[in-house]
Amino acid sequence: MSSNATPPAIPVPNPAATAIHVETAVETAVEAAVEPAVETAAVTAVAAEGKHESHHSIEVPAHSPWILLILSVLMAFASISTDLYLPALPVMGGVLHAAPGTMALTISGYLIGFSVGQLFWGPISDRYGRRLPIALGLLLFILGSAGCALSTSAGMLIAWRVLQALGACASVVLARAMVRDLYVGHRAAQMMSTLMTVMAIAPLIGPSVGGQILQLASWRAIFWTLVGVGLATLAALRLLPETWPPQRRHTEPLTQALGRYGELLRHRRLLGYAGTGGLFYGGIYAYVAGTPFAYISYHHVSPQHYGLLFALGIVGIMGTNLLNARWVVRFGSDRLMRLGAVGAASAGGLLMLTGWTDWGGLLGLVIPLFLFVSATGLIVANSIAGALSLFPGRAGAVSALIGATQYGTGIAGSALVGLLADGTPWPMACVIGLMAFGTLLCAWL
Repeated sequence: MSSNATPPAIPVPNPAATAIHVETAVETAVEAAVEPAVETAAVTAVAAEGKHESHHSIEVPAHSPWILLILSVLMAFASISTDLYLPALPVMGGVLHAAPGTMALTISGYLIGFSVGQLFWGPISDRYGRRLPIALGLLLFILGSAGCALSTSAGMLIAWRVLQALGACASVVLARAMVRDLYVGHRAAQMMSTLMTVMAIAPLIGPSVGGQILQLASWRAIFWTLVGVGLATLAALRLLPETWPPQRRHTEPLTQALGRYGELLRHRRLLGYAGTGGLFYGGIYAYVAGTPFAYISYHHVSPQHYGLLFALGIVGIMGTNLLNARWVVRFGSDRLMRLGAVGAASAGGLLMLTGWTDWGGLLGLVIPLFLFVSATGLIVANSIAGALSLFPGRAGAVSALIGATQYGTGIAGSALVGLLADGTPWPMACVIGLMAFGTLLCAWL
């Protein structure tokens, strides 16, 4: 986020919306330098029932920077869908004659649609390939964005935002699956990390760009801009190779494929990876929901300086993403994930102490929160890569399950901060600390 456009102006929506950037930024970490020409990838497929393994090598074209750029844009859809219109929320509320609480539902509805939609796109992509579902998702995103631009009431806007989310989540969940289709092991974690730093730019500039559009035109122009982004991405999709060939696709009915989520949830290691990333996300959402009030209302930080403090956390995420991409081959993704979990739990414990005693004042919050958020680069990419490595034959479904878990725990984390709010930083510190300790426990499952 930039200092020009900060969440506090809209107490409820902005924290939740900013969580979308963090969620997206957290989802795919980034490598500092990407090889201009990536070699042909060999992908290992595992039989659906897990009873035996069969190794299929598929030849994919060399990945140009264009492929990397397209995957980055696909992953950024969750962020740009909300970042751009954050500065316009007060104006939109006035034009649509809606209370701030009602406008907050435009974000809540998006989060719910984004979380639930992933569970369907994953199995669909495992059966029909990646490109077609992404294209269908982009069409829904374009339609939803146009509907938002034409809305004449808050209820219409909320409904179109849900449809927009159902389309946007296909891009995010299937871009992750495509990375797993193309890369294995540490290389997959590296590439997850690579896409992330590119992605982390969105929350830094999104609100400022939205503010400029609002100044030059109207809030409806922001959603027409999203229509243009969707159309441009749909056109660029022809440059993206299909990474899930017909011979590896599942033929079972979609109802049966959806039922296999139960089988996935019985896998202990998958639960460990999902719990590690998911509970950490709960802490991240609590951070996003709680810091505007802890910093601005309690410690009297100006909205402009709040934006700088939030940007500091984004810089920490980018830094650990870069370190993770460089270290993962040497130390292994599981070891780095556990290191991040130890760091997050340590920061969470310190935060609970300072939040309860007010020791250190503002710095007593800023320092442990910075350390906690920075653990993102070590935890998220490695937990996602680890989960996807367990079921390469069902990368779409696993990616969807991980994404839905992250959103679910994230919504719970932010809701707990609101329910326990007492005017002090303690509820936020308590939720983050407990989520961090849960992250640490799950990292050793």
